[in-house]
Amino acid sequence: MSTPALKIYTTLTRTKEAFEPIDRNNVRMYVCGPTVYDYAHIGNARPLIVFDVLYRLLRHLYGESHVKYVRNITDVDDKINARAAQRGITIRELTEETNKVFQEDVRALGCLEPDVQPRATEHIAQMIAIIERLIEAGHAYAADGHVLFDVPSMPAYGRLSRRSLDEMLAGARVDVAPYKRGDMDFVLWKPSKEGEPGWESPWGRGRPGWHIECSAMSWKHLGETFDIHGGGIDLVFPHHENEIAQSCCAFGRDVMANYWMHNGFLQVEGEKMSKSLGNFVTIHELLHTEKFGGRKWPGEVLRLAMLRTHYRQPIDWTVKALEEAEKTLDRWYSALPDSAFEQVEAPDEAFVSDLCDDLNTHQAVTVLHELITDYALQAFEATAGKTADFYYDESKGIALASARLLGLLTHTKVDWFARKQAVGGDVRENIETLISARLAARAAKNWAESDRIRDELAAMGIALKDNKDGTTSWEVKR
Repeated sequence: MSTPALKIYTTLTRTKEAFEPIDRNNVRMYVCGPTVYDYAHIGNARPLIVFDVLYRLLRHLYGESHVKYVRNITDVDDKINARAAQRGITIRELTEETNKVFQEDVRALGCLEPDVQPRATEHIAQMIAIIERLIEAGHAYAADGHVLFDVPSMPAYGRLSRRSLDEMLAGARVDVAPYKRGDMDFVLWKPSKEGEPGWESPWGRGRPGWHIECSAMSWKHLGETFDIHGGGIDLVFPHHENEIAQSCCAFGRDVMANYWMHNGFLQVEGEKMSKSLGNFVTIHELLHTEKFGGRKWPGEVLRLAMLRTHYRQPIDWTVKALEEAEKTLDRWYSALPDSAFEQVEAPDEAFVSDLCDDLNTHQAVTVLHELITDYALQAFEATAGKTADFYYDESKGIALASARLLGLLTHTKVDWFARKQAVGGDVRENIETLISARLAARAAKNWAESDRIRDELAAMGIALKDNKDGTTSWEVKR
């Protein structure tokens, strides 16, 4: 069967288009990463998960060695300066600490590490080079220690966000400054104050503007033009619009990236997330505290809850949605034997086709549920001698391979239920402790407690083997 054609909705044209990479042996994707001044909130998790799935899909379609995924780290920014000063620590200490937590949280969400995670501070030379090109081409000018992009010099400015200059000016927070030629002109380079990070440049000691950072890092690692640029819908204007202006004008190109993908907004329990409403929640808090729903949540639960909604649609982040995602994962882990986690076939063709249809994870999750349910039925029939083992052995491998393409079902059954129940400690030791407690309950003729513990173990996928002498052994259920 031939590989299904990948179709992507690109913000540039507002249409779903067939994906044609510039080079099939070098498919290139750039996604805007974190500004490491504070822990990433749950809205930030959405592009991390969405583009991780796309990365996995591209690797499946074109081969792992033929895809390059770059996600940057912004480690120079006004917010970083302010937060470091507020906490009384150095900027380096703040960015290292925050990035460390970010990387741990992203791994907990089941995301693969990108091929490159460039830091803005390591690409100052590339930023200066682009700015010099823009000045030479008449698209930027130096004034009062600043360098600004001359927006009217680019007739196509506004193509991504589909706004005229008047519309953008009306909706933008414009910095008024006497050295600016036009109100919409944006900063490429600015002077550094005492105590702020700074680098020597042709325009004096200073630091880059936000937008130039991504143009420089994508150029360095992916080239003047590449395949896919992704991020949240909130970045369309001004960040991505300004990236396009900088890169296209610096390199004389019509496009910076051929496909622009943007995930939709996220709200919490029906309201816009904000600190003033008290519903601002970080990935770290969801994983490690009881702030949301009165408990900690496994990263895989957060991941599935995200993927049940199509990436371009808005998502309402609720406790109920997390509970439903967790119940679904419980059923999936219960249905598959641990042996399935060693047997990986190719993913299901219908499942892959849904992902190739503009990353339709909502439908793909539905297909995955059907695959696992079908396997469970086949396993039951095989156990009853109605079918051959071969068929359900193959189907469990297909189901698992499909799940892995979404970054799901990455634990063993025992580990999943032990982690989910937050028992802590060694998994086998915890199981033995529960069995001992059940034996004590049986000895005391406390049948209700004995049954409760048995049911708890069953929910963890543990089958007990009892005889007249008590529980003699246990095993992971098929």
